[in-house]
Amino acid sequence: MAIREHPAQGTILVCDFDSSFKVPEMVKSRCVVVLSPKISGRPGLCTVVCLSTTDPDPVMSYHCRLDIDPPLPKPWMSSGVWVKGDMLYTVGFHRLNLLRLGKDRVGKRLYRWDTLAADQMQEVNACVLNGLGLGRLTRHL
Repeated sequence: MAIREHPAQGTILVCDFDSSFKVPEMVKSRCVVVLSPKISGRPGLCTVVCLSTTDPDPVMSYHCRLDIDPPLPKPWMSSGVWVKGDMLYTVGFHRLNLLRLGKDRVGKRLYRWDTLAADQMQEVNACVLNGLGLGRLTRHL
């Protein structure tokens, strides 16, 4: 089910990049990190950066590896992910879902709500600036 409220910056979500996107854009469901805060006048929109469990080749200044604890759930099943700082999107809430962790003992769905630590978000923001060709601004983070 899609989110209804703007999530906190640093929240890891799943974004559905369905058939309306075409290669070299993202074209499948992928984990993303929320970059934007809730901005008035922009209801229902959220800016995110994509994550990947595959090591980039070659590693560029807009990539960084994040250690995620606890690890991401299936199908991503990884404690380490790569930020793809060159792959930013502003998407509607209808594309964004919380990470499902399974169900509790009475069958209620469990979701991941935590956010990345401040130092991890600083790394993410640096990758994004590099991906935009604005790496010179990273000294201000």
